[in-house]
Amino acid sequence: MDFTFSEEQLAAAEAARGVFAAVVPDSVPSPALTTGAVAEGFDRALWSRLADADLLSLLLAEAHGGSGLDAVALCLVLREAGRVLARVPLLEHSAALAAVQVHGGPEQAGRLLARAGRGELVLTVAAHGRTGHDPAEPAVTARRDGPAWLLDGVQTAVPWAYDADLVVVPAHTEGTAAGRTVLALVPREADGLSAAEQISTSGERLAELRLRSVRVGPEDVIEADGAWEWLHSLLVTGTCALALGLGERVLRMTGEYTGKREQFGHPIATFQAVAVQAADRYIDLRAMEATLWQAAWRIASGAPGALPAAGDVAVAKIWAAEGVRRVVQTAQHLHGGFGADTDYPLHRYHAWAKHLELALGPAAAYEERLGDLLATHPLG
Repeated sequence: MDFTFSEEQLAAAEAARGVFAAVVPDSVPSPALTTGAVAEGFDRALWSRLADADLLSLLLAEAHGGSGLDAVALCLVLREAGRVLARVPLLEHSAALAAVQVHGGPEQAGRLLARAGRGELVLTVAAHGRTGHDPAEPAVTARRDGPAWLLDGVQTAVPWAYDADLVVVPAHTEGTAAGRTVLALVPREADGLSAAEQISTSGERLAELRLRSVRVGPEDVIEADGAWEWLHSLLVTGTCALALGLGERVLRMTGEYTGKREQFGHPIATFQAVAVQAADRYIDLRAMEATLWQAAWRIASGAPGALPAAGDVAVAKIWAAEGVRRVVQTAQHLHGGFGADTDYPLHRYHAWAKHLELALGPAAAYEERLGDLLATHPLG
């Protein structure tokens, strides 16, 4: 396989670097110094710049005003977002748009995609289930009521829910169409939908959404087989890209600090114990990168493999979850007490890393999933 990026993919990454260059991770209060959310909403000014740079419509076809790029390009952009802790729903919004484009109908696409690609509509995804430790699709039921659907259930830790116009909610069907998973595009102000505030480790505002007989018309439901699995894989892979960018920035911060901090008349970076720990974390990052591009390529190309694409996604998430945790822990150790100073941004990266480690499931959950796939598809 060839992981050389195309000119279009590299151009997207370059545009993202330009947009994110002005982002300051310390632009909101520290999560260590506030009991509530660090801000009421996401960074709207940054959102507008992303829209102006055509980075919100990256995955959309030209017919919908997009660039027609793929999951690899999106992950390159998300990698840049992770480096600066960008406070925007770029992953959830982009993945939801891609799901509508790939699995939705022409009416849905015509009504939503162009506006959302310009940033006029904001989409997010309820992907964490009832507790955050179980699959998302069993947490909400969908039953027919004439041509419409009625939704009941709970989804926890929904990111950016207070800012989104539409929430994509996976739900398992009951009644005559039992046993399937559909995706419902639920307006944030829908009757029967309520939200309870939750705060992530990064200090961002999440929501527990409760749905009580929420009525959704057929024009706002995606019934295509495999739509949720595809969307979930893209969300997980994008989370790995955010973790990679965060880890790379943290290791660079650590290198800069240990290159200047002296003990016994020498920079501590020259000490073998420091160098070995930093080298181990570099290996983690390269493994995170290789497995990320493998997963993104499988999603983008649809190429067959020894295992379904879900296997590559699981491997990427295992490395991302374990790797980003090790990177920030080592960085904290090598920075000493300075790393915990709330006037220095490392503690923010540590908090975001913990959120990304557990988002959409910790490493152990994906190890179990990978084991199930290996049992079902034995390698010959």
